Amino acid sequence: MKTILWATLSANGNYAQSSPENPPKQEALVNFAKHANIAGNFIVGRKTFEGMLANGGGKEFAGLDIVVISRNNKAIPGVTIVSSPQEALHVLTEKGYHTALLSGGADLHNSFLAGNLVDEIIFNIAPVLEGKGLNLVINKTDYTCKPVELLNVKSLGNGIVHLHYRVQK
Repeated sequence: MKTILWATLSANGNYAQSSPENPPKQEALVNFAKHANIAGNFIVGRKTFEGMLANGGGKEFAGLDIVVISRNNKAIPGVTIVSSPQEALHVLTEKGYHTALLSGGADLHNSFLAGNLVDEIIFNIAPVLEGKGLNLVINKTDYTCKPVELLNVKSLGNGIVHLHYRVQK
């Protein structure tokens, strides 16, 4: 199974944080929906998924298989709850998918990266600088360098740059 990590980052490399004063860029949201519809699914952490629902999101994902990774087994209607990245990939493989789109958040992304479970990365770089934020970490104890190959660069409009990489394994 090919796993694609998708994230919007600030221009200084942090996860772009959204708030009422700094809402997510529409171009990035459209890009995510496009990739989710192509894959037919996405994997997301519980807090990120609940944030999507609280902000009125979710309607554009009707018909997609959504897998939520959570330590809390409390059911969410219309999604599959699992407890690990490997279990999420297993569920999607069993359903016949060949590609899994990995949404957010930072802890979830980092767990997939630490497990060497990411094949491609899509970064949408938002035109903002943030003083505080979360970032991707491959290994929290040692300096690790993981080469990536640039597959594509394009502008999504409104100052957002789309970068698509293949992770070298």
